[in-house]
Amino acid sequence: MNDHSLKNKVAVIAGGGKNLGALIAHQFVDAGARGIALHYNSDASRADAEKTAAELKAKGADATLFQGNLAVVDNNVKLFDQAKAHFGQVDIAINTAGVVIKKPIADITEADYDKSFDANAKAAFFFIQQAGRVLADGGNIVTIVSSLLAAYTPFYAIYPGSKAAVEHYTRAASKEFGERGISVNAIGPGPMDTPFFYGQEQPDAVAYHKSAAALSKYSRTGLTDIQDISPIVKFLVTDGWWITGQTIFANGGYTTR
Repeated sequence: MNDHSLKNKVAVIAGGGKNLGALIAHQFVDAGARGIALHYNSDASRADAEKTAAELKAKGADATLFQGNLAVVDNNVKLFDQAKAHFGQVDIAINTAGVVIKKPIADITEADYDKSFDANAKAAFFFIQQAGRVLADGGNIVTIVSSLLAAYTPFYAIYPGSKAAVEHYTRAASKEFGERGISVNAIGPGPMDTPFFYGQEQPDAVAYHKSAAALSKYSRTGLTDIQDISPIVKFLVTDGWWITGQTIFANGGYTTR
C-alpha cells in the first residue's frame, strides 16, 4: 500500500513562484514534503520565484528553480529530468500556469488564439506527458483549469476553449497512468482574487463576478480565494488519491454542471 502522506515527497509545481502555486508549495512543505521544483515562465516572475524558494528553504525543504515556456515541449522534458536528477525522485506534479485572453470572437487574432492554446492546452498536455514519464508509482498530477468550462458567457471563447482540452487529457492520462497508481485530476476554480483575474476585467465585470457565486457573501472578496483551492489540491494528492480522471469545480457555486 502506498504512503499517501506528503512526508518526504517531491513536487514539481508549474507556475509555482507566486499566487496559488506558491501557496501550494508552502502547504506541501508544511505537511512534510522534502523538495519542491518551482517553475516560472519569464524574467518578470523571477523575483517572486526566488523569494518563494528562499522561504521554502528557510522551512528546511530543498527548492530548485526552473525558468521556461512550457509550450516548448523540450522545456517540459528538462523540467522533469532536472527535478528527478536533483531530488532522486518526483512524486507529484501540479500545473497552475496559464493565460487569460478576454475578447469578442470578432476581435480575436491568430496570435491570440495561438498564445491561448499554447499556454493552456499544449503546455498542459506535455506537462502531463512528462509527469507520467517521470513520476514515481503512486504519484499524483493536478492541473488548474477554469469554472468557465461550465459558463454561458460572451467574450471568453478561447480561454475556457483552450482549457477544455485539458479535461480530456486528464481523463485519458488517468486511464493510462492508473496501472501505476498515478491519479490525474483537474480543478476548476471560479474567478480568483489574484492579479491574473483583475488584469482582464473592467470594474463592472469585477462587480458582477464578485456577486455571481451562490456563496459570494460568505467570501472575503466574493471571489474564489487561493486558500479555497490549495486544500483541495493537497487533498487530491493525499487522502483523496482514489479520485482520478475528474474535473472538480471549486467556485462557491459560480458555475455548476
